[in-house]
Amino acid sequence: MKKYDVTAMGELLIDFTRNGVSAQGNPVFEANPGGAPCNVLAMLEKLGKRTAFIGKVGADQFGRQLRGVIEEIGIDSRYLLEDPQIPTTLAFVHTLPDGDREFSFYRKPGADMMLTAEEISEDMVNDTGIFHFGTLSMTHEGIRKATLKALEYAKKTGAVISLDPNLREPLWDSPASAKERMMEALSYCDILKISDNEIQFLSGEEDYDAGIAWLRERFEIPLICLTLGKDGSRAYYRDFRVEVGGFAQKETVDATGAGDTFCGCVLNAVCEKGLQNLTKEDLRKMLVFANAAASLVITKKGAIRSMPDKKEVEAFLLQCKKRGWPAAANLVRKL
Repeated sequence: MKKYDVTAMGELLIDFTRNGVSAQGNPVFEANPGGAPCNVLAMLEKLGKRTAFIGKVGADQFGRQLRGVIEEIGIDSRYLLEDPQIPTTLAFVHTLPDGDREFSFYRKPGADMMLTAEEISEDMVNDTGIFHFGTLSMTHEGIRKATLKALEYAKKTGAVISLDPNLREPLWDSPASAKERMMEALSYCDILKISDNEIQFLSGEEDYDAGIAWLRERFEIPLICLTLGKDGSRAYYRDFRVEVGGFAQKETVDATGAGDTFCGCVLNAVCEKGLQNLTKEDLRKMLVFANAAASLVITKKGAIRSMPDKKEVEAFLLQCKKRGWPAAANLVRKL
């Protein structure tokens, strides 16, 4: 039995989200702890899993805040390093009228990208069932080498490798560079969580099934989960696809972390069921729960401190059942 169910590596940062207007008429921003890999771990902690994080923050006020938050929620922070010279990475989140977001990153450089290969040891990943990462830890050569070293160690120790590309185009030198690194990351992958716009970006296919087929021709990835925003999600496993509709909310407060919440629920299901013999019903239940959890997190600001626990999700699902949600039917289709 492994010490950790899931260990994640990558960015831990402050998401500044709009929270009203001051008396002088200026926008007020709330400093929410965030960063996709730690968002995933926060959801897993809510579901009772044991987690650890590998990353770097600045030796500053925000870095101390972030360490305190992840320790408070139960994520093991022993592999969270501090940079005495480079500040903690910041992101300003601008919510659009449709609930989607735009990001302004202050990361030139940011502490998260300063982790080096020399700072990665086998001890960091040799006692975890799943190793999770995203491609933001591959945007620059130093952090890319650190990520690849961790991936090699994780493979060597038999961990299942989970990837969320989490495409943020402004952080890449070019779209071509982003695609090249995404392809490199996919070569390690056992579980892939990918969004609708990311599969289109990567494959060049408008049709999602065609995009997934393009991907599966190039990589042997046992489980691929595709998120479709308010329309729900799909799971591609072996020779079939399972699709579950989304859970509509009257108002989206902040969509930051919805995909990470979903991803945490997927990894939770794999922790409990394994990856080898998932049934169609296993996948349907997994997607229903993950969609519901994601729809709850968007009703609050921020991500790490907004994750719902199992009881909240189950209570929400009970309400939804009475209302006839999700609107879209559960679909199982042979590929």
